[in-house]
Amino acid sequence: MKKNHKKRLLAVFAHPDDESFGIGGTLAYYARKGVEVYLICATRGEAGTIPESMQKKEDSIAVLREAELRCAGYHLGLADIHFLDYRDSGMKGSPDNQHPNALVATPTKEVADKINHLIRSIQPDVVITHDPKGGYLHPDHIAVHHATVEAFKAASDPENTASNLTAFAPQKLYFSVIHMKYLRLLARFLPLVGVNPEEFGQNKDINLLELTEDEFPIHARINIGSVSKVKERASACHASQLDGGLRHGGIFSLLLRFFTRTEAYMRAFPPAPPNLHEKDLFEGIDP
Repeated sequence: MKKNHKKRLLAVFAHPDDESFGIGGTLAYYARKGVEVYLICATRGEAGTIPESMQKKEDSIAVLREAELRCAGYHLGLADIHFLDYRDSGMKGSPDNQHPNALVATPTKEVADKINHLIRSIQPDVVITHDPKGGYLHPDHIAVHHATVEAFKAASDPENTASNLTAFAPQKLYFSVIHMKYLRLLARFLPLVGVNPEEFGQNKDINLLELTEDEFPIHARINIGSVSKVKERASACHASQLDGGLRHGGIFSLLLRFFTRTEAYMRAFPPAPPNLHEKDLFEGIDP
């Protein structure tokens, strides 16, 4: 049964920085509207590449990236952050995939049970997670997507005993999606400045051309103009993940700001009717 409470939003993502680089504007926007905003982070980003100058700043990459996430959470206005304590699996085919505690090596049900318990505890009205392709085909993003979808259904099922808490049904589930037309423009632009769109990112392991082959429908767009500076401050907290490309100065910085005036979502539940165009993720939420 739904309890009376302030509006609540829960974001479920794989790594520190997913919450800021991806949907930071949305999280900040709703936090400033009085919504309680929570984050579940499945890993601490142990497989992330960090600059050599930062490698001795903390005891480990995990400690460094958790600190960066807590910094970002402060700027975004998050009410709380919950870690699932799995290990970053790295990109597909990397040695990190084989670590015994890697997220991708964990059964989906185990991850879903943890998320289910937290959904019942937090009681969010709206849940957001990665899209089915994980944004850029990151194995951890895809794993979190599947586990969150399963947990979203399980949380409302009184027959599901994976959690000892009372069943609770969030009202809406969204997937964060990429503005594909902007990504296609970016893929065309990059060769003009000497960047191979098939070897994009800090580790050159993202194929932008492959990502543009298909797309998900956009059912909601959140205008983040009023909190764009907040998103920039939160993103800046993830200094270990800021490379010299898209997120650092110059023409790429200008392009990024232009491309991210809004953040886009596919509505997974309730099923979206034809031609749905929401401007508020809480549209239609029971008071």
